Amino acid sequence: MRIDIAVSGGEAELRSLHDWLRRDPDTRRGARVELVRAAPAPGQMGVLTDVLQLVTDNAWSAASFALALSTWRQTRPHARRITVRRGDLTVSLDGGGDEDLRRLIDALQRPSAPEAEPAASAPEPAAPDPAAPEPEGQREPDGGEGRRP
Repeated sequence: MRIDIAVSGGEAELRSLHDWLRRDPDTRRGARVELVRAAPAPGQMGVLTDVLQLVTDNAWSAASFALALSTWRQTRPHARRITVRRGDLTVSLDGGGDEDLRRLIDALQRPSAPEAEPAASAPEPAAPDPAAPEPEGQREPDGGEGRRP
């Protein structure tokens, strides 16, 4: 699962959260944390912005991640808005209270929308094996040897 995180307060705040999550043992064990450039949301004008990107594995815990975010936020001199995006799901944390954490955990534990499956197509027939004998009744009109005059 891929999760993007944006933080109000500029690049310094985002880098602070990046360092915090990389030092958090639970986050480090279950996710790769990277600072990346993200394009503005569709329909918005603007420049590329920095976001944190987490790519999680099966050992990742939404509750541990939410707790790490909350703990980092408590260390900041000013409350920061944290926006967490997974696919088309977005959760903004403004207050940092228990209700915000529950909303985030519930949203991250919800199954993601299935990706569009490519249209099913009939498999292509396998190429005939030239060394295989021809089935009965399907001999070539040249006498059955498979050679043309």
